[in-house]
Amino acid sequence: MKAQLRNLNFYLMLFADAVGIAAALVLAYALRFDFFRVAEYSARYANQIWPSVGMFVPLKLALFFRFGLYRGMWRFTSLRDLHKIAGAVMTASLIVVSFIAYRYQFLGFSRSIYLLDAFFTFVFAAGLRVAVREFFSLWKQGRIINPFIWVGGRQAEPIKRTIVIGAGGCGETLLRELNNHSPYEVVCCIDDDPQKRHRTVFGIRIFGGVDKLSVAVEKYEADLILIAIANIDGNGMRRIVEACEAIGLPYKRIPTAGSIANGDVSLKELRDVNYEDLLSRPPVELDTSAISTYLAGKTVMVTGAGGSIGSELVRQIIRFNPSQLILVEAGEENLFNIQMEIKNIFGFDAVVPALARVQGESVMRKLFKKYCPQVVFHAAAYKHVPLMEMNPWQAIDNNVLGSYTVMKCAHDANVERFVLVSTDKAVRPTNVMGASKRMTELIMHSMAKDSKTIFMAVRFGNVLGSSGSVVPTFRRQIERGGPVTVTHPEMTRYFMLIPEAARLILQAGALGEGGEIFILEMGTPVKIADMARDLIRLSGKDPDTEIKIEFTGMRPGEKLYEELITKGEGIVPTQYEKIMVLRPEKGVDGDWMQREEETLRALAANHDASAIKRHLQVCIPEYAAQESDAVL
Repeated sequence: MKAQLRNLNFYLMLFADAVGIAAALVLAYALRFDFFRVAEYSARYANQIWPSVGMFVPLKLALFFRFGLYRGMWRFTSLRDLHKIAGAVMTASLIVVSFIAYRYQFLGFSRSIYLLDAFFTFVFAAGLRVAVREFFSLWKQGRIINPFIWVGGRQAEPIKRTIVIGAGGCGETLLRELNNHSPYEVVCCIDDDPQKRHRTVFGIRIFGGVDKLSVAVEKYEADLILIAIANIDGNGMRRIVEACEAIGLPYKRIPTAGSIANGDVSLKELRDVNYEDLLSRPPVELDTSAISTYLAGKTVMVTGAGGSIGSELVRQIIRFNPSQLILVEAGEENLFNIQMEIKNIFGFDAVVPALARVQGESVMRKLFKKYCPQVVFHAAAYKHVPLMEMNPWQAIDNNVLGSYTVMKCAHDANVERFVLVSTDKAVRPTNVMGASKRMTELIMHSMAKDSKTIFMAVRFGNVLGSSGSVVPTFRRQIERGGPVTVTHPEMTRYFMLIPEAARLILQAGALGEGGEIFILEMGTPVKIADMARDLIRLSGKDPDTEIKIEFTGMRPGEKLYEELITKGEGIVPTQYEKIMVLRPEKGVDGDWMQREEETLRALAANHDASAIKRHLQVCIPEYAAQESDAVL
């Protein structure tokens, strides 16, 4: 308030509104009484004007102030400000009409005056603000010279002639931002919807579909392309990117669909297209009521909470208002980062950061006893295939024995739901990492047979951007000028994005009845060589000429193609399109892991890689072990 009273612009705004309010009332009287050309009208009503002005001006200015119309800057006037003006004007009119009806019963007063006055007051107040906003918009774009900026003032930014791809809700939001506060001049829009062609958005013509992009660029002499489509899959984005690259103009895109939904679209969010955009699929529609049923108000534990999947699970779980989060993480830095993020960014303070290894049965039992978690997401695991081939005892210790420890604690503490995060590498495994994760699935089956806890597993393929993902490696190689190394020309993998994987894990957690393995629909497998070429193109280079691709041969434990189903399993659809359930024909008995635990501990303690692989083959007949060198 004090700052406003010291601001010269505040008094200019008050004066301008006062003049507009007075002019509206005078014009209302003039129109109602034919500009007082009839002597009778002039004598009866002209004397009402100035007393009315004396009452209307302070009343409406006070209401304008009360409705917050002097807190913002007129150059950024929005539809919300017009709503406020309408509210203030209507309130003022109701007050005046109520007073005159009560005091004079409208004897000697014309009712239509107050309707006309309300209309003109709104037009003058709104029009003045819109005019100021348009003035600053044109000045910023360099179309007019600001007479209030003297020599040495700021210079307008150079205008970029821009084509916007997408004329839906997201495109409309971006167009409004571009028109108001930027040096971008939108020359046309592109949209594949045939019903939108040759129509306009904010006066901008929709030229045609993506197939007309090159024609539009040539016709309008465009300098930049902005992609403004929120819900687009990877194939659609790939088609647009290829069209942009064929033209040779720079291109950027708006944020993800989540940012659009939150109203976070702005020019600051414009970014380059990345590989995640080419891989992405339409957003997963969650059954939030089903997830809330088992998460809201509950104490939830996440193991591996600082990892790529674990940390995203934590971010998603917060949306469903758990009473408390127990974060179990072996890495100090990872645990600190996720703890600070959910406290400082998400404002969630009911957090217990447990710096602990899941293999430590003593500390895990104490955590379960003290905090009594009702839901557990077990995401802690070693996932890097070649490293586990060289250190197989760590796969046994962390992936198998650590998982068994957490499951035993969950069973003994009568946890309501336990969700194991598994992998497609558990299917007919050819490496120790996959075999260890298959062991954890078997342990889950064993525990589920005689437990009040509902145990389940969720199996999916590679997650782009997760720990050990190939994309960061490729990007570093591209930055160095190549070569980009790929193991085999036919190597293919299933991929999904981290947020999608986390959302589907939460959804699957609501479906389990005990012992199921849920499988996430992974889409079409991607050739790693094609992925490398896409990344090279997105960096502005030409694959195979500017940046070479070298094939280095398959690493220990790798196979060309990953699978999502193993022998003896059958797919059963669920009520959710992207989640299926696998029910094994035969499971292990309830005491199976108790008999195996001592043997596995001894093998891990002896660091005997060959013995570990032989025993895994006994436990998992479909495991095809490969010879490889271990570090010990």
